Amino acid sequence: MITRVADAGQAARARARMVERLRTQGIRDERVLAAMQAVPRHTFVEEGLAFSAYDDTPLPIGFQQTISQPFVVARMIELLRAGRELGRTLEVGAGCGYQAAVLSLLATEVYAIERIRPLLDRARANLRPLRLPNVRLKLADGSLGLPEAAPFDSIIVAAAAIGVPPALKEQLAPGGRLIVPVGGADQRLVLVERQGNVFRESGYEAVRFVPLLGGTE
Repeated sequence: MITRVADAGQAARARARMVERLRTQGIRDERVLAAMQAVPRHTFVEEGLAFSAYDDTPLPIGFQQTISQPFVVARMIELLRAGRELGRTLEVGAGCGYQAAVLSLLATEVYAIERIRPLLDRARANLRPLRLPNVRLKLADGSLGLPEAAPFDSIIVAAAAIGVPPALKEQLAPGGRLIVPVGGADQRLVLVERQGNVFRESGYEAVRFVPLLGGTE
């Protein structure tokens, strides 16, 4: 069983098995796979759930929120990269901080926002031992983005919106990309690419995320 005090070799082997599974599921971006291999996912979940940390399943992190399954994390980031660098990146829905840690290895800067203060505090605590100098955490309403830090080359949203939030589209830099789950009972990943004032949308896999809510608490 993997715990927070697990043998480092055991945890590394579990991550290696996770990465091999991601390959069989179709993830091809080797830099994304390397980042998934590098981040100790089991340290971002409750100790009682650490044995499931590398399974391909979402796990509860409290406050009716979840940490996304590894395939969805890898797939969303792979779609964002697709032949380019992530650059300045906004993460909407920091949760427990895991995805921000993965993004930190692929982006020049990561601005991770979370609307639930206790979750933001947990993300800070989880990320602190990793000492990631390019990650900034902030309490904010994710549907509004982070205008004071815009524009962003990449935006990744870890909650489902009924439609693509206009504020997030406007905060994309020219040539930027936004990946967001869209829908209610039926959701799918939508990739938005900005070319000047034109936004091109492409649909991808069916997914299941908690809803994107406004405000902070």
